[in-house]
Amino acid sequence: MTATGTDRVTAMQHRRAFVLLGSIQTTLIFTLAAIAVPLPGIARELGLERADLILLSAAYGLTFAGLLLLGGRLADRYGGRRALTAGLVLFAAASAAAPLAPGFALLLAARFAQGAGAALAAPAALAVLRAVSPSPTAYGRAMATWGGLSVLGATAGNLLSGVISALLSWRWTFAVPLAVAIAALALTPRLLPGTAPDRSRALDLPGALLATAGIALTSYGLVITDSRPWSSAGVLAPLLGGIALLASFWHTERRARDPLLPPRFLLDRRRALALAAIALSACGTAMTFVVLSLHLQQARGWSPLQTSAAFVPFAVALIASGRAAGPLISRYGAGAVTTAGLGTGAAGLALLACTGLDAHLWYAYGLLPGLVLLPAGAASAFAGAAVLATEGVPRQQTGLAGGVLNTAMELGPTALFAGLLTLGGDTSSLAAAGAALALLALLNHRTT
Repeated sequence: MTATGTDRVTAMQHRRAFVLLGSIQTTLIFTLAAIAVPLPGIARELGLERADLILLSAAYGLTFAGLLLLGGRLADRYGGRRALTAGLVLFAAASAAAPLAPGFALLLAARFAQGAGAALAAPAALAVLRAVSPSPTAYGRAMATWGGLSVLGATAGNLLSGVISALLSWRWTFAVPLAVAIAALALTPRLLPGTAPDRSRALDLPGALLATAGIALTSYGLVITDSRPWSSAGVLAPLLGGIALLASFWHTERRARDPLLPPRFLLDRRRALALAAIALSACGTAMTFVVLSLHLQQARGWSPLQTSAAFVPFAVALIASGRAAGPLISRYGAGAVTTAGLGTGAAGLALLACTGLDAHLWYAYGLLPGLVLLPAGAASAFAGAAVLATEGVPRQQTGLAGGVLNTAMELGPTALFAGLLTLGGDTSSLAAAGAALALLALLNHRTT
C-alpha cells in the first residue's frame, strides 16, 4: 500500500474513532437532559411534588459532577479504554434499571448510578481522544468540535424525550442511552486504541473522597433550596458541610505529593475563565429547557410533543453555530469565539427573561428570538472554552483535564441551576444567568 493509501486508511480510522467517542459524549449529556420534558408526566404517574422533580432532574448531575475528578484519575492510571469500558458497563446497567423502576426511590437510585457510570466514561473518552489525535493541531480541532457535542446532546435529550414520551412513555427515553452504551461496548475493542496506563501515579483516595463528598453535598444543598428556605437546617447542614469539605480538599491537594487536582491546574486564568464559561453556558441552557418545558405544559397546556417542537429552532441554531465554531476558532482564536458566544448567549437569556414566560405573546415574538440566540452563543462558547480548558495540558493529565472540564459542565445544570432558581422566580433566574454570562464575556475579553 502506498503512503497516501496508508494515510487515507489512518484518517478513516481516526474519523470512526471520533464518531464513536463523540456519540458516547453526546449520549452522556443527552441522558442529563432527557427527563426535562417528561417531568410533568413522571410527576403524574409517580405522584411527585416539585421538590422531588428538581431532585430527580439533578440526581444524574450530582454523581456525575462529584465523581468526575476521581474518574479522570482512574482513566490516567488504568488507561482510557479500560476505564471507558468500565464506565459504559455501569451506565448501561443503570439505564436498563431506570425504566423498570416502580417508584420514585428506585428511579432516583438508577439516575444516581447512571451519573456514576458517566463520571468514569466521560474523562476516559477524552483520554482516548487524545490518543486518537496525538498532534496538538489535530487535538485542538477535535476539542473545538467536542465542546459543541455537549450542547447538542442536551438539545437532543429535550427534543427526543418529548417525542418518545408522547408516542410511547417517558420510560422509553432510557432506551436511547442503553442502546448507545451497548453499541459502544461492542465497538470499543475494534475502533478505539488502547492507552498506556500510568501506574506510577497514586490514586489520592483522601482527595477523591473529600472532592466527591464536597461537590455532592454542596450541590445537594443548593438543589433543595427550591423547596426549603436558606436558613433551614436541611439546607445549611449540607451546604456548609460541603463547603468545609471542599476547603479541606484544597488544603489537602496543596500538601499532597501526587494530588488528584494540582492547584496550579486551576490557577491559570484563561483556563479558569474557560471552565466558568462552560459551567454558566450549561446552566443557562439547562435552565431554559427545564423552565420552559414546565411553563409550556403547565401554564400554556401544551403537549410534550408540542413542547419538543418548540425547541426545534434551538436545535437548528445550535447545529449551525457548532459547525461554524471550528473555522472561526482557527481564524480568530478560541478566546475571541468564547467571548462572542458568551455575549450572544447572554442576549438570548435576556430576551427569554423579558418575553419568554409571557403567555399572551405569540411564540414567534416571545420565545423564538431567545431560542435562537441562546444556542448560537452557547455552542460557540462551549467550543472555544473547551479548547482553552485543555490547551497546553500534558498527555499524562488528559484524564484530569477531561474530569475538570466535565465537572464544570455538570455543575452548571445542577449546583448553579439550583442556586439561581432560588432568586425569586423563573424570570429572575433567567435574567441572573444572562447577567452572569455577560459579566463573564467582559472578563474573558479583558483576559484575551
